[in-house]
Amino acid sequence: MKKLLLFALLISLISSGANSASLPKTDAIKLNSLGYLPLSEKKATVTTAATDFQVINSKTGREVFRAELSGPIYQKDIDQKAWIANFSEVTQPGEYLLQVNGVGKSYVFTIGSDVYKTPFITSMRGFYLWRCGMAVHGDYNGNHYETEACHLEDGWLDYVGKTNEQKDGTGGWHDAGDFGKYTVNAGVTMGVLFYAWDHFGDKLKNISLDIPRTAPEMPDFLQEMKCETDFLLKMQYPDGSGRISHKLTRKAFAPFIMPQDDHEKRFFTEWSSAATADFVAIMAMSARYFKAYDTAYAQKCLDAATVSYNFLLANPAPKDFVQGDFSTGGYQTGDIDDRLWAAAEMWETTGDASALTDLESRIKKLEVLVEDAWDWGNVNNLGVFTYALSKRQGKDSLLQAKVKDAIIFSANRLVKNAQTDVYARPLGSRYSWGCNGLVSRQAVNLQVANIILPDKKYTETSLDIITHLFGRNYYGRSFVTGIGLNPPMYPHDRRSASDGIEAPWPGYLVGGGRSATDWVDKQEDYSRNEIAINWQAGLVYALAAGL
Repeated sequence: MKKLLLFALLISLISSGANSASLPKTDAIKLNSLGYLPLSEKKATVTTAATDFQVINSKTGREVFRAELSGPIYQKDIDQKAWIANFSEVTQPGEYLLQVNGVGKSYVFTIGSDVYKTPFITSMRGFYLWRCGMAVHGDYNGNHYETEACHLEDGWLDYVGKTNEQKDGTGGWHDAGDFGKYTVNAGVTMGVLFYAWDHFGDKLKNISLDIPRTAPEMPDFLQEMKCETDFLLKMQYPDGSGRISHKLTRKAFAPFIMPQDDHEKRFFTEWSSAATADFVAIMAMSARYFKAYDTAYAQKCLDAATVSYNFLLANPAPKDFVQGDFSTGGYQTGDIDDRLWAAAEMWETTGDASALTDLESRIKKLEVLVEDAWDWGNVNNLGVFTYALSKRQGKDSLLQAKVKDAIIFSANRLVKNAQTDVYARPLGSRYSWGCNGLVSRQAVNLQVANIILPDKKYTETSLDIITHLFGRNYYGRSFVTGIGLNPPMYPHDRRSASDGIEAPWPGYLVGGGRSATDWVDKQEDYSRNEIAINWQAGLVYALAAGL
């Protein structure tokens, strides 16, 4: 009897290996092309009718797991039926593929503890490759990417009252697919990146990004962030008032050329109260996180934040930015949320009681305490999260409890969205310009909730974000250049379009569709295929959470 069972098992293993080899690859199986952590949930979406699936060890051809698919599930926004394969029981590190009888087999994927490390490094290095004012270079997948030092005449002061005069505005990061530098978008970007350091710094501090040692006393992650704060410090008006220029750009977007070939005159623009408040928040955070490595620089950041915060307090009326002669990115927004965030970070850094009073009075006026989806136009979440997680004393206990409840409720909504969406998208059926950035940034909501009330459902949904962005989506492909399965080849990015290299600059998240099914990989489609620092920060945070 034992011999018969062993013989049957052998035939089964041989058969499964043969079937795997003979089945064609199919794009009807959508899964995470980066791979999966050993103990995490592992799911794939199948878009052709089937009943069961197998997980095959790709090296031995042997079946290691078999189960029934769940479904079908009809989802209206994609007008599609889907079946779900759950293979979370497979925890052994290795290389595998999914086989669905009657449908086909997936590409090979990895299970391992470090599947997100290289993608994290590549995505974070994207900020280095965005640097303005210095030559950058990097090798990736056999290609050498480089730019020469650019925009060395940044910038002119004509729009801040000093005609034909210059002030040093070099440095920082290009904002997106264009070469502009925008304070408001730097705000949400730096806030999310500082959160990544705050929440996962123990993992990030020893990771080499292979970047120039511009601040060798700091870990690479903070060195890269300091490149942006060095620039932002230059955005303060030269009159000492504390006002902050809204942006530093040419009057119109550059054509598709390399940055070093862009010689058009670039200007500091007039100030806005939103930009000034975002500057305060960034510099207050910088003072906290840089202090352990460079106390003098941290004090410089805090001094700059204090001057601008005092200006805001003395000038409570909103000051909107008006484009005027400019047609580059507007980033026009009200300042109520930005002032809230500024107060939060000033209080967290200094412990000043008046800043806490300012912050709590602003939180109490919010109609929605925590937004599920947020971006540069609404940074209330950054201030609210800082308030909720702060260990400082003196907070209104009732407000603190209310805020924490709101954070948990938001995270629960995101979990529910992911669990009911066939592609585990925490944003559900909501789509907009830059929606991939919104999805990636929702990892912050989930991880903050997990700090407050640890629950595996929050961390698993955070991982779902990575899974979705790298292949478990309607298109069955990665949304990040150079990483994962069939990544974007034509991002709206002037470097990628102008360097003579077929493959785009690596590691960048593209914006995504304006609806569930209309994303196209076209260079000219800036509303769907541009790259931008605010979206990139969300991607870096999500990957950091998976390390």
